[in-house]
Amino acid sequence: MPLAAGLLSLSALAVQTGPAPPAAAAGPRPTTSGEAAANARLDAIRTDPARLKRFFTALPKGGDLHNHLSGAASTEYLVELAAEDGLCVETATTTAVPPPCGPGTRPAADARRDRAFRDAIVRGWSMQDFPAGGDGHDHFFGTFAKFGEVTWRHRGKLLADVADKAAEQHQSYLETMVSPASDGAKRLADDVGWNDDLAALHRELASGGRLDALVADARREADDGDAEFREAAHCGTRRAHPGCRVPVRWISQASRGASPARVFTQLALGMRLAERDGRFVAVNLVQPEDAESALSGYRLQMRMLKYLRGVYPRAHVTLHAGELWPGLVKPEDLSFHIREAVEVAGAERIGHGVDLVHEDRWRRTARTMAARETAVEVPFTSNAQILGVKGADHPFATYRAFGVPVVLATDDPGVSRTDIGAEYRYAARTYGLTYADMKDLSRASLEYAFLPGRSLWAGAPARDGYTLTGACAGERPGAAAPGSRCRDLLGASGKAAAQWRQEAAFHRFEERIRGGGGA
Repeated sequence: MPLAAGLLSLSALAVQTGPAPPAAAAGPRPTTSGEAAANARLDAIRTDPARLKRFFTALPKGGDLHNHLSGAASTEYLVELAAEDGLCVETATTTAVPPPCGPGTRPAADARRDRAFRDAIVRGWSMQDFPAGGDGHDHFFGTFAKFGEVTWRHRGKLLADVADKAAEQHQSYLETMVSPASDGAKRLADDVGWNDDLAALHRELASGGRLDALVADARREADDGDAEFREAAHCGTRRAHPGCRVPVRWISQASRGASPARVFTQLALGMRLAERDGRFVAVNLVQPEDAESALSGYRLQMRMLKYLRGVYPRAHVTLHAGELWPGLVKPEDLSFHIREAVEVAGAERIGHGVDLVHEDRWRRTARTMAARETAVEVPFTSNAQILGVKGADHPFATYRAFGVPVVLATDDPGVSRTDIGAEYRYAARTYGLTYADMKDLSRASLEYAFLPGRSLWAGAPARDGYTLTGACAGERPGAAAPGSRCRDLLGASGKAAAQWRQEAAFHRFEERIRGGGGA
């Protein structure tokens, strides 16, 4: 799948030989003394893994916008949940199954005292000890079926684990993907069946209040999950976990490998839900993009989203697109996925986007993404594990050269055995980024989050730089007592308020370093 080691990447070559990308913002922005101190510290520790890890753990990193809840919780915690629920594990496949434990299975609780059994489950349910240079695609995606019997039962407990880890990494916001009212959506889709007239299909789904009933089911699920989360994290008590402080929003995922009727129903449910419940913000398509059913149905699914955006204009759309690489699919399947996600489905963010330079007219797509501020969510670890794409082969630098907003993300950190700090460390080491670069990547994670309200930043920050909007112009970002106009903006906008808190966190981080603390 990946190009041979040592070959010049196609993405780098395309930027070097193709038409010049849009010009970057004119001139470097002024550097504060705190930023200068943080940059000097980063330069001094680039070759010291332990200190670099401490630096990027402490760095305020905004939000994680590309996160699958079932794949984000730690594998060890999933094993413990399986034990608590009395589940069994097939010894040949390490797949969790309901009790009673028959031939060929063992109680998951055995993993508490049998280290070899526990280690086998962890390897089966994650990328732990996966051979370096091996083809991780099938193993990565295969893990979800192995622990699926665990994850569907405990949305709130999983969230408590994931939110705690986000807080430990100094993240202040999380958007995570789940499948709301999944069984009911399947039943409704199968009952209604498929109709290529999408308007007629939507009317049929909504008739008799059936789609609204699914929305109500999804909201009850969310209520139950919230309650389980608060209990597991001890929110509102003296023993409250750090994750209680992390605001969470849900993205409704649709299984792109399902039948067209099921895909459309899940998308319609997710978008209807996003307009009626503030906990839900967007929809996404999940499952391997290279699967035969996903490839054959891709253009139809983009058409579904185009239609549904007209019905639900306040719902957001972020799409896995371009999670492909030469050798994994036929050349024709590399030629259009990102473009259609942006231009047909109207996606506001793209997940992965790895095959950008293999698409037809890719420079036009990159310019369109920059002009529309369509962000790309980049999880370096899973891109390497699933596709074997890393370093110069990855289009990270190409997106940045074209002014496309880039947001670092974790994807499935439990499966990948990673965290957001590792993604930032990788970016800094691999691409030689400065502290100011890392700070702006962190800012992007809130700028392009689906938070309500106006931004703190003026214009298109990925292209023009992060300059305070008029209401807060002249203020020190994150100051404790901004002027009245700025206070009005912060009071009216959840997004601007979150961004202001992030600036205050940056200031504290930089002051600690300037004072000799930190990494």
